[in-house]
Parts: sequence; C-alpha cells; structure tokens
Amino acid sequence: MSVVVEEDVKVEICKELKNELLLLQVEEQQVIIHCAIYAQDFGDAARIWKSTYLIDQATGTKYQMSFADGISFAPHWTVIPFNGSLEFTLIFKGLPKQCTSFDLVELIPEEGGFEVRNIKRNNSDVYHVTI
Repeated sequence: MSVVVEEDVKVEICKELKNELLLLQVEEQQVIIHCAIYAQDFGDAARIWKSTYLIDQATGTKYQMSFADGISFAPHWTVIPFNGSLEFTLIFKGLPKQCTSFDLVELIPEEGGFEVRNIKRNNSDVYHVTI
C-alpha cells in the first residue's frame, strides 16, 4: 500500500469562516477578577450592578461584565460577615491584546460604586483585588 503526499496543496478558507473563527477566538478569552470586600461595621452588605465595566485606559473603551458569582445583583444585597470578608468573582469578555492597563468601574446612579483603578494587565488575565 502506498501513500501519496502532495506538498503543494493550498487550502483556502472563505472570508466568512475566517471572520467566524476570529470571533470565536475573541469570545473564548475571559478576564477573571477575584474580589474581596472587608466589613467595617456589623450589618455591612454589598451588591453588584450589571453596569460594571472594565475600561481600557488607553482607549476608554468599556467592556461589560458577563457574569458574577458570590455576590447579589442590585437591588438585592449580600451581607458581609462582621470582621470578615465577602469574596466574589467577576467575569468579563476578553480585552484586546493592545490593552496594557484598565480600570474596574461600577457605573451606578448613586455614590459608592466599586472602583479599582490602574490594574496592570498580566498574561493570565486573572486578577485579585480588594475593594
């Protein structure tokens, strides 16, 4: 049995499929932020608004949060254990490769939104912040 190998075979992929593959690659990327909030008083509580973004410092482009775990969405509250912390995770779609630093900002119609400024980008796109 003989096998014929053609070395000069050119494979062409249509433009639509190329675009779809690029989109899938971007969608697979995620930024994961592990957060901790420490109680200062008995009865302290926290919540996250769906209007929470990562903001690319260079371009000002906003990237919306995709998912949150371990914290309630507004208008509900999660109680923070007294003399303890509330730990939760926020997940965002991937940032462009050109982004080197970003801000985590909760844009809400009242005072007291979460803000962590000047987060330096790392290779894993997994971060730990204290709010």
